[in-house]
Amino acid sequence: MAKSIMIQGTMSGAGKSLIAGALCRIFASDGYRTAPFKSQNMALNSFVTSAGLEMGRAQVMQAEAAGCEPDVRMNPILLKPTSDVGSQVIINGRPIGNMTAREYFKRKTEFIPHITEAYSSIAAENDIVVIEGAGSPAEINLKTNDIVNMGMARLAKSPVLLAGDIDRGGVFAQLFGTVELLEPSERAMIKGLIINKFRGDVTILQNGLDMLFDLTKKSVLGVVPYMDVDIDDEDSLTERFNKRDIKNCVDIAIIRLPRISNFTDFTPFDCMEGLSARYVGRARELGSPDMIVIPGTKSTMSDMKWLRESGIEAAVLRCVGQDVPVFGICGGFQMLGRRISDPYNTEGGGEISGMGLLDVETVFEKKKTTARTSGRLSGLTGIFEGLNGADVSGYEIHMGRTDSPIVYSKGNIYGSYLHGIFDNAPVMRGIASALMRKRGINPAAESGFDMKVYKEAQYDILADTVRKAMDMDRIYDIIDKGIS
Repeated sequence: MAKSIMIQGTMSGAGKSLIAGALCRIFASDGYRTAPFKSQNMALNSFVTSAGLEMGRAQVMQAEAAGCEPDVRMNPILLKPTSDVGSQVIINGRPIGNMTAREYFKRKTEFIPHITEAYSSIAAENDIVVIEGAGSPAEINLKTNDIVNMGMARLAKSPVLLAGDIDRGGVFAQLFGTVELLEPSERAMIKGLIINKFRGDVTILQNGLDMLFDLTKKSVLGVVPYMDVDIDDEDSLTERFNKRDIKNCVDIAIIRLPRISNFTDFTPFDCMEGLSARYVGRARELGSPDMIVIPGTKSTMSDMKWLRESGIEAAVLRCVGQDVPVFGICGGFQMLGRRISDPYNTEGGGEISGMGLLDVETVFEKKKTTARTSGRLSGLTGIFEGLNGADVSGYEIHMGRTDSPIVYSKGNIYGSYLHGIFDNAPVMRGIASALMRKRGINPAAESGFDMKVYKEAQYDILADTVRKAMDMDRIYDIIDKGIS
């Protein structure tokens, strides 16, 4: 049975996912069979495993860092928000329905057996399990029947490291306040503190670190610097949405839909010299890009309505008239068609006209499609005609049915259900080269780009940075001792 370490945070966005990912990489590099685990994840970014099951992308990132295959057992509960007060609930990779926050809170103890079974089976196959918490363990209104923070630590008998975000300010108050709001038995499970996202000379913190130890009797085991590392983010916390610099290169405008999902599909656009991706939430921000991307969404029909009412649809159509290529992924693909219908009340019922740029119609069905898909591109027209013959793979997550090939095209308009399509090196190189040539940029320097190689290098940078910043000997000792 594996030993474990759990990373909890003082708040959402404290850096739990990245620190857990770094530890996965470090332990795996040190020769330990390592796997990530998060009992409950709330995210619109998700992934489909080789078994056709859906899980949160944070644990996919951590599994990749650990060098193991993503497995739905690493994230047995996934909540995908459908509104401000409700989510689709996915258990062991399969949706069981939509619930309001109140309903889920009342029923969540029903799901503890699923968590226990998933964790036990993962632990039986590995040497170390790196567990990630959610939000903060000191959210006292949510502590009853907790299944993701201290409740999970008790279930796994796991020691806890508590991370605070100094970049937001008030990190000493974050850490001290969180510890103080815990029960004595919970405080005992915290074996060390982490200060994350620090910029500057660490020696100026020493006086504060000493005082923090005097107050909490918990040692700071690492001051992790603010890292310039390109690792998949989670949902709206990402800093990618605020990026505005276009530089002197190809300008790719990604529409920031209200319920945008799987925006990690577009990470490759930020990884190549000569390309710059930015997110657009208002019509006036669109300008005259070299390419427009309409991403996936958890609420296709309401986001189509928003696209129309915000004026962005009209702005996109203006660009189409100027021969700007448009690429829709999943829900974005559905929006590019003629009509979207919801006969089974999946998204509230009714129908809505799409943008009419592709000769397809979408009908929402009762059952969700989650599948890994691969194939060869053919029949493409327009600026990306050169992609014909490329072998691609990725995954599909959608309720709607749209009869189409892997990529459907009409002129310079393209649509696909394939998440991860831009991770395929031939596709990314082909798109980049075509856009660069149109812009008058020499694409030859980008011929060797490979997303998998790039991601592996980023995981190494992440792990090396955290290893240098953390007292790994103490952490290994904490793992070995565990908790009683």
